[in-house]
Amino acid sequence: MQTGSDVASLPLEQALTELESSVQGLTSEQAHSRLRRYGPNEIAEKRRSPVLTFLGYFWAPIPWMIEAALVLSIVTRHWADSAIIAVLLVMNGLVAFTEEHQAAGAIAALKQRLGSSTRVHRDGVWVTVAARELVPGDVVRVRLGDVVPADLRILDDVTVKVDQSAMTGESLAVARGRGEVLYSGSALERGEADAVVFATGASSYFGRTAALVETAGAASHFQRAVLRIGNYLIVMAVALVALTVGVSLLRGNPVLQTLEFALVVTIASVPVALPAVLSVTMAVGARKLARQQAVVSHLPAVEELGGMDLLCSDKTGTLTQNRLAVADRWTADGFSDQDLLQVAALASRAEDNDPIDAAVLAAAAASPDGSVEQFTPFDPVSKRAEALVRDAAGRRFRVCKGAPQVIAALCERDSAAGQVAGVVDRFAGHGYRSLGVARTDDDGAWRVVGVLGLADPPREDSAQTIAAARELGVEVKMVTGDQVAIGREIAHRVGLGGEILDAAMLDAADTDGEVVTRVEATDGFAQVFPEHKYRIVRTLQARGHIVGMTGDGVNDAPALKQADAGIAVAGATDAARAAADVVLLAPGLSVIVAAIRQAREIFARMTSYATYRIAETIRVLLLITLAIVIMNFFPVTAVMVVLLALLNDGAILAIAYDRVRGSAQPAAWDMRSVLTVATVLGVMGVAETFLLFVVADRMFGLDRDLIRTLIYLKLSVSGHLTVFVTRTRGAMWSSPAPARVLLLAVIGTQVIATLIAVYGLLMTPLGWGWAAIVWCYALFWFLIEDQVKLVTYRLLGSGSKLRRAPAAS
Repeated sequence: MQTGSDVASLPLEQALTELESSVQGLTSEQAHSRLRRYGPNEIAEKRRSPVLTFLGYFWAPIPWMIEAALVLSIVTRHWADSAIIAVLLVMNGLVAFTEEHQAAGAIAALKQRLGSSTRVHRDGVWVTVAARELVPGDVVRVRLGDVVPADLRILDDVTVKVDQSAMTGESLAVARGRGEVLYSGSALERGEADAVVFATGASSYFGRTAALVETAGAASHFQRAVLRIGNYLIVMAVALVALTVGVSLLRGNPVLQTLEFALVVTIASVPVALPAVLSVTMAVGARKLARQQAVVSHLPAVEELGGMDLLCSDKTGTLTQNRLAVADRWTADGFSDQDLLQVAALASRAEDNDPIDAAVLAAAAASPDGSVEQFTPFDPVSKRAEALVRDAAGRRFRVCKGAPQVIAALCERDSAAGQVAGVVDRFAGHGYRSLGVARTDDDGAWRVVGVLGLADPPREDSAQTIAAARELGVEVKMVTGDQVAIGREIAHRVGLGGEILDAAMLDAADTDGEVVTRVEATDGFAQVFPEHKYRIVRTLQARGHIVGMTGDGVNDAPALKQADAGIAVAGATDAARAAADVVLLAPGLSVIVAAIRQAREIFARMTSYATYRIAETIRVLLLITLAIVIMNFFPVTAVMVVLLALLNDGAILAIAYDRVRGSAQPAAWDMRSVLTVATVLGVMGVAETFLLFVVADRMFGLDRDLIRTLIYLKLSVSGHLTVFVTRTRGAMWSSPAPARVLLLAVIGTQVIATLIAVYGLLMTPLGWGWAAIVWCYALFWFLIEDQVKLVTYRLLGSGSKLRRAPAAS
């Protein structure tokens, strides 16, 4: 027995045969047998233990480094160090854990869309059963207001209207008749019908959407960047720790002392606060975005918004107003535009809350002349609405509006009826839906008054917002479930261009390179289904784009989950909100443009911190290793390293509030530049500190314990000054002035570090004289480092140009 999409395309009688069913439905025995065979009509959730999920965050390069430091500190009985390291390890895990459960939320929201019970014909009688018990071959009855419980084929010779906008993105309810499909999750707006179930659970339209949500999703560029940083540092740490331990053992040092060496080198190599500081930076940025009416539900999306270079935008309600309006009109000879609108308004009724009636009444503006004595609402079978009207003179006449071909047939004796088909074709070319209007004359004969062209008009700010997005280097593509002509007209009016592809061509996208190229080059897509939206995003990502996707319906959930930045627009369904990374509270695209600007500032802060943190790690790690290997000298103690981590990284949390200038183009992690500049600054810092050691040891003959305090203060002061070097690619004075909170945090922690060194808390007292010398020494090299940074970026830039030149030629 066939089920699913294969049955959807068969003639109805053949479909019933394939389903081994009839218009009488199944017996209870057949239903129970099929329930065992096909399973419940529900969306299965794959649940993972929260404990296992939490523990998973401790299995990655940076956690490994922290865990190694924790083990060594326990073995060497450095209990204070152990406690601090353990707290930082757990904190990083908790921050990551709070970012979980995106797909689970989306699946739960999808399940809520399905009806809980339904009427089914079994054993020759109508009974109410739980929707989860439906099986292929069941005959069900759906009525006004029902949510369709499974994929159905209509059995009755009737026409119903079904709202499937949440499923397919179509802006208006659609008519469905005998043999046609009703998708699970759509809602009946008018009529009732008996229908046969042909797909349930995972095989249904809804189930396929849920499956896409489960499989959708890609590692964020933020996560990949942290992984690369971790890999870079862990390779360096392993090599230097091995070198330190090997040299120490060859020298015959005691095992405990060797382990202490390894502990200090390991602690120095671990950027313990790197994930937490980057997450806090994004969290602070997320709060700022919330004030812009953009709520971030997945923190890495903040960074993805800043790097996004391509935005796939839903049409209805995002680029358009999500309401029908009269866009064009044609009147027959003898009638004016005012006559056309007046007659159409008399055939409309506001209390029905019909979108077409609302558009007609809004266009007519003034109340129509005449009183309606009898009104027949729109009937899907006759495809028209009609009213009996009495005018001010007491004369009666009839008015009607409806499908143009129906109106033309009604007015077959009127010569104007022959022009209607041409008008409809012309309107269709512009993407307008046509509405025929007619009235009776004095002798009771029907006459064509005209045709109204209806469309969902663009939002007033759409064209301006798209232009602003392009200035930021973000290309916008429209994605809609409506017809190609409608999509082309809207795209033209908002300034996107007229190259709109029918989504059916995407079915060959995996194998046809030309199709993939067209996906990248087109201005938008029409007649799109969920699988198409998902494929569009995947295809563009495969071409190297950072893709944003907006949407509001269940049909958008898989693509929202797969996109680098999934954006649920105002009024989105629960499923779309659960799958998205960002939820907009205000309509339109203007909120997204504001969010992109804000996100790029956040990205600049994260890049600044990452460069600083890697440079500092290299500076301390390499210094300790070289001092131990070359001179068998311990330049800083474990306590000093922990103090450096606590004071410097604690204060650097304030970088989340720093004033920065966001990029004018999509921002992406240039790890080559980050690692190169950080390495240059780190190595330079090591050279500075060794020079200070030589001067203190050889020229002034200071005690080694005093030199350790000297080096500690130098590392602390230089470390924080490095922040002001890395916060811009240009000269340090070319960027906006640092935020007050950052300045206060740096000054405050360095005052504390200076006092600790001067008065000798947990170390040998340094005194104010040597402390002043260290400050002057650090400030001198701070100015030199800024110039070295400029030269490094200049060399990196010219290197990139040299590499790109052959490809361009």
